[in-house]
Amino acid sequence: MSAASVAAVAAEAKTNGHHNGSDRVEDLKIAIIGQSNFAAEVLEVLLERHHMVVGVFTIADKGSREDVLATTARQYGIPVFKVAAWRRKGVPIPEVLEKYQSVGANLNVLPFCSQFIPMEVIDGAKFGSICYHPSILPRHRGASAISWTLIEGDDTAGFSIFWADDGLDTGPILLQKQCPVVGDDTLDTLYKRFLYPEGVTSMAEAVDAIAEGTAPKIPQTEIGATYDPALFREENQYINLNQPALKIFNFIRGLDSVPGALAIIEEEDGSESPVRLHGASLCGPAALENARPVRFKGAAGPAFVDREGIFITGVDGRLVKVKRLKKGSKMIQASQWFAQVGKKIVPLELNEREQEMEGILKNIWKSILKVDIESDTDFFACGAGSMDVVRLVEEVKDALEVPLENEHLFMAPSFVEFLNEVISRTRNGAGEASVGPAYDGVVLRENKKVISVPTQMFVNGQFIDAENKKTLDIVNPTTEQVICKVAAASASDVDNAIRCAHEAFKGSWNQVSARERGLLMYKLADLMEQHKEELATIESIDSGAVYTLALKTHVGMSIDAWRYYAGWADKIEGSTIPVNPAKPNNVLTFTKREPIGVCGLITPWNYPLMMLSWKMAACIAAGNTVVIKPAQVCPLTALKFAELTVKAGFPAGVINVVTGSGSITGQAISEHPLVRKLGFTGSTPIGKKIMAACAESNIKKCSMELGGKSPLVIFADCDLDKAVRLGMSSVFFNKGENCIAAGRLFVEDAIHDEFVRKVVKNIKTMAIGDPLNRGTAHGPQNHKAHMDKLIEYCEIGVKEGAKLVYGGKRVPNKKGFFFEPTVFTDVEDRMFIAKEESFGPIMVISKFHSSDFDALVQRANSTEYGLASGVFTKDIRKALLFAEKVEAGTVFVNTYNKTDVAAPFGGFKQSGFGKDLGKEALNEYLKTKCVTIEY
Repeated sequence: MSAASVAAVAAEAKTNGHHNGSDRVEDLKIAIIGQSNFAAEVLEVLLERHHMVVGVFTIADKGSREDVLATTARQYGIPVFKVAAWRRKGVPIPEVLEKYQSVGANLNVLPFCSQFIPMEVIDGAKFGSICYHPSILPRHRGASAISWTLIEGDDTAGFSIFWADDGLDTGPILLQKQCPVVGDDTLDTLYKRFLYPEGVTSMAEAVDAIAEGTAPKIPQTEIGATYDPALFREENQYINLNQPALKIFNFIRGLDSVPGALAIIEEEDGSESPVRLHGASLCGPAALENARPVRFKGAAGPAFVDREGIFITGVDGRLVKVKRLKKGSKMIQASQWFAQVGKKIVPLELNEREQEMEGILKNIWKSILKVDIESDTDFFACGAGSMDVVRLVEEVKDALEVPLENEHLFMAPSFVEFLNEVISRTRNGAGEASVGPAYDGVVLRENKKVISVPTQMFVNGQFIDAENKKTLDIVNPTTEQVICKVAAASASDVDNAIRCAHEAFKGSWNQVSARERGLLMYKLADLMEQHKEELATIESIDSGAVYTLALKTHVGMSIDAWRYYAGWADKIEGSTIPVNPAKPNNVLTFTKREPIGVCGLITPWNYPLMMLSWKMAACIAAGNTVVIKPAQVCPLTALKFAELTVKAGFPAGVINVVTGSGSITGQAISEHPLVRKLGFTGSTPIGKKIMAACAESNIKKCSMELGGKSPLVIFADCDLDKAVRLGMSSVFFNKGENCIAAGRLFVEDAIHDEFVRKVVKNIKTMAIGDPLNRGTAHGPQNHKAHMDKLIEYCEIGVKEGAKLVYGGKRVPNKKGFFFEPTVFTDVEDRMFIAKEESFGPIMVISKFHSSDFDALVQRANSTEYGLASGVFTKDIRKALLFAEKVEAGTVFVNTYNKTDVAAPFGGFKQSGFGKDLGKEALNEYLKTKCVTIEY
C-alpha cells in the first residue's frame, strides 16, 4: 500500500470486508505506551485533534532525567506511569497491570516503545492496540528496520501502522506510507525527512479512522517477509569490508549516526583500535595525493588516508570515502587519523586565573555527571546525552564567557581535553583583542557579558572622531535611556572616507586575488560566529530586537550571507561569444565581469547588522570597496562589525563606516562623484530623493529596496492553525519592523471570524518585555518617533471606520517604546490603513468571498508596492495562479518570512528594483566589459 491515505485504505477495507465498524465508535479513551520525542509529538497531535488521552505509560527515569513523553504528558495534566518492566520471568507484574487497568483505556497507541508489552495489555483495550513500525511490512520486521532498509539497498522506505498481535510485527495493517530513498540518505536523514514527521501525522490519522469506525485490518502477507537482526547488539554492528563498495556504503549509512558501523584498524605497532565509520560516500577513481595506507582488520582490499578522509576499496575495485571516525567517545576527522594516533594529551600550564577556571569547569561537570571529576573522566562514557551537551556548553559560556559550540565537546570529550580547549580559546581570545584597532567606546554590561563597543566612525582602518567631534545620542528603546554618543559625520568626513575607499580600490584591494578575497570573508564570518552573542546583545540593546531572534536571524543570517558570498568570490566569470568573423581574419569576443569601484550603502534600522551583511557581502565578493551609513538610531553593531574586519585582516580603506544623519551623511554619499554604485534600503519617499541625487551627481547605478504593503491571502481550504501561526508571524515578526511584513491580510469570509478569534487568543499569550529575557516574544519598537507614528496610524484606522479588535496603543504602565500587537478588521479598500504601510505590529484584515478570484488578485495588486506576498491554500491551482498574477518580487505559498541567502530578494513597482541575496545580487555590484580581438 504505497503512499496510502486513511480514506483510500478504508475504502479498500470496506470492499474486502476488513472493516472495524460501520459507524463512528464510542468515544476513545487512549493510553499512550512508549517513549521519546516521537511519542511526545504524537500525544500533542492527538490532543490537538480533541482525542481523550487517559494515561501515559513510559520508561523509568534514567538517573534524574525523565523521558520527554512523561514531561509533555504532565504539562497537560495527564496521569503518567513510569514502568521499569511490564513482566517478571515472563509473567505480567500484577501491580503494573493494575495501574494500566485503572485508567480505563479502550485503545492503546504505541508510537515508539522499546519495552515488551504483555498480551494482557495489548488485548486489554476494547479497540485493540496500534503500533508504528518504520518499514513497509512485511519487509524488515524487527527493531532495526530503518537501518536494514538502507543496508539492503531498498529504493523505497516507509512505515506501517498495524494492529498489534502476539507475533513480531505481524499484525494486520491499518495504514502504510512510503518515500523514495535518495543517494545521500542516512539513517538520520531518512528519519528526519520522512519517517518522523509523516509518522507523527499518520498516527493521528490512524486514531481518527478508528474513532470514525473506518480503520481497516488488512492481514499481512508472508510473501517477501524478512526478519532482520537487531543492530543494537554490538556483534551485529561490525562491517564486512570484503564486499562491493555499494554494500559497504549502504551498511555505513544504515548505521549513521547511531550507533555507527564498527570496524577495527590495525595499528603499525600491532595494536587494534575499534572505530565507528561516519559520513560515507561512493566515489569514482580518486587521485590520492600523499595518501598513507591504513589497515582494516579482515579486509582484503587496501585503504588509504588522505586530506579528504579514509578511502576503502571494495572487492569490485570501487572506493568508499569516509569523512569521520569515532574512536571511543571522540569524533575525529578521518583525514586526521595518523595525526591522532599516539597523540598524547599534554595538560597546559595554568596561571592563577586559569586554575580558578579549572575549578569552575570541574564543578559544572560534576553537577551534570554526578561523579567525581578526574583528568581522564570522559563526558560521554559517564552516560551523558544530547541535552547534557547543550547544558554543559551553555553553562560554560555563561560562567566563563568562552565562545563554545557542541562540536567542541565531541572533539574533546575527556576533562583534560575539554579544559585545554577552553583555556586555549580564552588565550586566543585575549591575543585576538590585542590586534584589534584602538578606539573610544562604551562598555556594555548586559546579558552576563562585558562588551566594548566603538563609538567613533571607522575610516581607512581606524576609528576616528567626526569633524568638530560632533555626536548623536543613541537611546535604548527598552529603557528610554541614552546608551552613548556616537560620531555624527559631516559631508567633509564622508568625502574623506570615500577617497580612502577609492585609493584602496585602486591600490591594496586591487592586489588581493578573488580567492584571497573569499578567504578574508570566511575569516570575517568565523569572527562573527565567535562574537555572535555579543553582536546579538548589542542588537537587542540598540534596536530592541528580541535576543533569541537577534541571535538566530539578525546575526545568524548575517554570518550565512558572508559565508555564502565568500564562496562566490572566485566564481565570478565572463563568457565567450561567437560573432561574425572579419574575413579573412578571425574574431574572438569575450566578456569580463568587473567590480564597479566605490559603493555607497545606506541601511535601515529594523535589521541593522543583517541589512549591512546582505548588501556588503555581495559588494565585497564582487571586488568593490565600500562606505556604509548605518541607521542613525542604531549604528552600534555596524561599529562592532568594523572592529572585526580589522581582526579578519581586511586592508585599510576597503570597508568604511560613517555614522550620522540621513540628511547630511546619507545625502553626502548619494551625491559624491567617486561613488559609482549606491544600495539603499528604506522608505519609498527617501528612496526617490536618493535616486534623484544619484542621477544629478554622476548617474550612479542604484538598487532600491523600499516600502511594502504585502498582501497575504488566506483561503478557507488552508491549514487554519498553520495559517494563524504564520499569519501572526507575517505581521508581528521582529515587532512588525519587517520590510516584507504582511501589510494586509485577505481572509476568506467562511473562516474569517475563527481566524480572528485564534489570532487574538494567541496575542494574549505573547510575552512583551525586555528583549534580553529569553522568554520575551515581543520587544520595544525601535525608537519613539516610530512608536508615535504607529499610534497615529491606529487613530486614523479607527476614525475611518475600521474595527479595532485588539491593541492599538502603547503598552500601559511600562517603561520603553512598547506597542501592543494590534488587530483591525472590517478594513475597506478605500481606507488609509488598507493602502499605507505601518511598519509595525498591526494586523490589517479584510474579508473576501472565493467566488471571484480575479477580483481578489486585483485587490491584492491595488497598491503601488510590490515587495512580497503570500497565499495559504491546499489548492495548488489557486496557489500557482496567485503566484503568477500577483505583482510582487517574492511570493510565499503556505509559508511566510522564509528567506534564504541563496534566494534573490527584492520588489516591484514602488517597492524598488534590484536584488539582495542570491547569485543575482552580485549583478548589482558588477559591470560587464566586452572585449573583441581580431587576429
